[in-house]
Amino acid sequence: MSRRALLASAVAVAAAGAATGLGLASGSAAAAAPRGPRTSPLWREFTESPLTHPQIPYVGRAGRRAGATRFPRPRVVADVSAYGAKGDGSADAAPAINRALAEAGRRGGGTVLVPAGTYRVDDIIRISHSDVVLRGAGSGRTKLYATKNLTELIGPYGSRFGGDKSSWSWAGGLIWLAPEARLNSLIESIKAKKWPLEGWTGNERTEFEPLTAVAPARRGDLTVTVDDASRIQRGQIVLFRVADDAGHTLLEHMSGGGPGTEAYDWSDKSKLLSYVPYEWPVRVTSVRGRELTLERPLPVDIRPEWNTMITTLVTPLTGSGVEGLTLEAVETPQSAHLLDKGHNGVTFQCAYDCWADDITVRHCDNSFGLVAASACTLRRTRVEGRGSHHPYFCREASHDNLVEDFFIGARTVPAPAGTQLHGINVEGLSSHNVWSRGVMEMGTFDTHRGLPFANLRTEITLDNNGTHGGDASAGPLYGARFTHWNVTVVNERAGLVRIDGIAPYSVTAGISEVREFGQIDVPDFKGELNARLEAYGRPGELRPGNLYEAQRALKVR
Repeated sequence: MSRRALLASAVAVAAAGAATGLGLASGSAAAAAPRGPRTSPLWREFTESPLTHPQIPYVGRAGRRAGATRFPRPRVVADVSAYGAKGDGSADAAPAINRALAEAGRRGGGTVLVPAGTYRVDDIIRISHSDVVLRGAGSGRTKLYATKNLTELIGPYGSRFGGDKSSWSWAGGLIWLAPEARLNSLIESIKAKKWPLEGWTGNERTEFEPLTAVAPARRGDLTVTVDDASRIQRGQIVLFRVADDAGHTLLEHMSGGGPGTEAYDWSDKSKLLSYVPYEWPVRVTSVRGRELTLERPLPVDIRPEWNTMITTLVTPLTGSGVEGLTLEAVETPQSAHLLDKGHNGVTFQCAYDCWADDITVRHCDNSFGLVAASACTLRRTRVEGRGSHHPYFCREASHDNLVEDFFIGARTVPAPAGTQLHGINVEGLSSHNVWSRGVMEMGTFDTHRGLPFANLRTEITLDNNGTHGGDASAGPLYGARFTHWNVTVVNERAGLVRIDGIAPYSVTAGISEVREFGQIDVPDFKGELNARLEAYGRPGELRPGNLYEAQRALKVR
């Protein structure tokens, strides 16, 4: 089959799935014309030790509420029409929508309806209170038409790493889901040209309070022992803060360990070193004496030399979502690389257990963002229009997120000179994120260095035509336990999809036959990578076909 026919087949399956609300039934399998199912030996091996397998990450609890398949339906408390929003595009509806959202927040939560129509918005739409849902009549019926970019609305946003880059190239959204105090502090800092840290503790890494030290534990443990549990309650979201030591053994551990990581020069990777300590938010499900049970298993070991503590974090946005609408930016040419003005789509920041469902983003620089966001689910999301810098970005300590039933459409206009296209991005020590059941008519499996680790991409069909980013100071492209499982590549390009020769302790299973051309990467670590390759050239034959869904069905305690 031709590239166009393969993608058309996958798109048809995706469209049918979206119409029934079931998502892609088998996008890659349909495209690859499988010769018959074969249960993976790697899968059988994984089921024997799912929480500690050396190459495959355990991601069976990724997404909102540990992978819950249904979104809540909070009661309707407001209709934006009652606040003055007009669905004929004749006037700025942003003030009315934001008033309705704020009122819903003051009432303790609920759903804000946006009836069918086109609503001009000349400002950011802020979902900044927990348990508030913005719901349109469906992505084909409700449209928010955004007339301005973030540079116009807030101001220029320089990079805290220096240079003349615009941080709107990887941050912020015209629909921005973030807790109110956190969002206000970010905007005030940007306006004052004090480029903030974007993470879980605030605009500075020091804005936290220690709660307790943590006793040694192993990756995969669901319980930990602490020195003092008196300030921790069941249901509380806490932040694990795992510091590195002078020998950078934490970074070695995240990369799988061994001679290759020990020989690597970590000392000059200034941007990477700015990302540690590793910060991982998690909900505590029980407290018994000094023993805490966690919603998800530990992503890394806890060792004495890493001075691990549980701390406070900013009060995260929880239980909020955006559903059933299209966000379309005014169509402008894509900016030169790293100089985006901020025609950005939907971004989750300091959000936990939040979601997007049936959302289309069109003509945006950066379409869907996860910035210090964890345990969020993006389902039935689409990127369309003139072409994006980052169709999806996942960065700044974002963990345990799920992006499923996603679609990246081919650009509708040629790419201007000096622009770049990435794809489904993950970087900055982000871990245990999942991209599942997707069709990508453009882009690639992007990592911007920064040692992301233990992430999964599964059951995806793509025209692999994007590039990765990241400068040398950000360190390795991959840490350990990256897995690409059942992937159909329609243009035969290996780059960033076949990773058994690049990523340490990784798995490349059930991908198309590919060859090296375009951007060709070399391993960051010398020596044996301990990577696994299985069912090469046979996408769709591998069972289970979707590794995330198979993990979610496992009974793990």
